[in-house]
Formats: sequence, C-alpha cells, structure tokens
Amino acid sequence: MPNNVRMTHSGNEIARLSRRGLFRGMAVMIGGAAALLAAGGSAIAKMAQKAAGYQDKPNGDQSCANCTLFKAPDSCTLVDGTIASGGWCRFYAKKS
Repeated sequence: MPNNVRMTHSGNEIARLSRRGLFRGMAVMIGGAAALLAAGGSAIAKMAQKAAGYQDKPNGDQSCANCTLFKAPDSCTLVDGTIASGGWCRFYAKKS
C-alpha cells in the first residue's frame, strides 16, 4: 500500500471530502451553463441532415411542423440547414 494512503479517516472526514467534490462539480456545471447562455446557445453544434435521416416529406402524420424541435419558419434546434415544415427526421418529437 502506498505511504500517502491513510486508512484512519473518520466518517466525518470522508463525508466532508464528498461534499467538497459535490460543490466543486456543481460550480463547474453552473459555470458551463452560464457560458452556454452567454454564447447564445451557438456553442452547441447541429447535426447534418443526412445524419438525422432528414427528408423533406412527412412520415405519416409526423412532420416538422408538429415537432418540438422545429423553429418556424424553416429551422430546427437539432438539425442543420433549411428545414421544411412538412419534413421529417428520426428525432421527431411530437408537440404536446
């Protein structure tokens, strides 16, 4: 066993170290979220139409016009490029 490992930690010391790690992780997450918001969300890359299986026609009653990801008039939060309101991709998520 390495010399720098102590086996005499009390329960309180271990709990304090875990809380410290938790708070440090939370600070990193909050900072990352703030950076994304400051960048206007442009830091998130969109997927190519081909990778999403995008087509410019609907799949039955599923179309971009009634998908939560569609942003009128012709864009999507997930798929790159011009998106037809009557299009469809495999990431379709019906608006509620």
